[in-house]
Amino acid sequence: MANELRKAAATALLCSDVDAKLLQVRRLARMRREGTLKPDCASPCISNCEPGRPEKPHLVQATQVARRGFVSVRGRAILMHAVAHIEFNAINLALDAVQRFAGMPEGFYDDWLTVAEEEAYHFELIRAHLRHLGAEYGDFDAHGGLWEMCERTAGDVLARMALVPRVLEARGLDVTPGIQQKLTQAGDHHAVSLLDIILRDEIGHVAIGNRWFRYCCEQRQLDPLTTFTELLAIHLPQGVKGPYNMIAREQAGFSQREMDLLTGDTIRDIATRES
Repeated sequence: MANELRKAAATALLCSDVDAKLLQVRRLARMRREGTLKPDCASPCISNCEPGRPEKPHLVQATQVARRGFVSVRGRAILMHAVAHIEFNAINLALDAVQRFAGMPEGFYDDWLTVAEEEAYHFELIRAHLRHLGAEYGDFDAHGGLWEMCERTAGDVLARMALVPRVLEARGLDVTPGIQQKLTQAGDHHAVSLLDIILRDEIGHVAIGNRWFRYCCEQRQLDPLTTFTELLAIHLPQGVKGPYNMIAREQAGFSQREMDLLTGDTIRDIATRES
């Protein structure tokens, strides 16, 4: 493994073997904590390639993914497989943030390396439960929606911070309580406890996205709320649909003005109310 942080992150990103990728992420994080990896903040983007993925799961359109469920073991296995796939993609998303965007402060790379390590831990937790349900990661088809947004924001760190952690990953904060409620009703209390761990950590991941989005806005002298609204209009004109976990979003650092937007207020409404 290279002794430059961002080069090492690119190596892990391109690794297609699941267990080897997990091992590389853990090793990379350990080496960084030990001080044996240089931050190489100014180096250019290492890779513009697709991330390394195993042959399975096959990637299909979201409408073609098998239906998830809560009552049957198979239905819960499909659900847990979907969660595992999200976590695997999140590893790649965090590694890509480290290796792609040059010229950010050293803390940016450390933050996203920490995210990659925690997402790897989440993946291992969910995969173990998936195996308990009699399935393996790759047994069901999956879709690549998270990575599609990664590609669309590859050219701008501000857009990446705005739309991946603050929109796509924040949706996990919103939907997890409802999933946990149904799993509780189905008697799968272990899955509920795993999602508790993931929800706790994901609040921190979204907070990291919030922090660096605002940093980028400050550097460019942009208003965060206006900038976020403009990016949503370009990339997600359909908006961000509810339900919303306002408590978790507040813990992750969303402002009241941002949460007002979710409930239908416009920037003009917010400005009028505050004047």
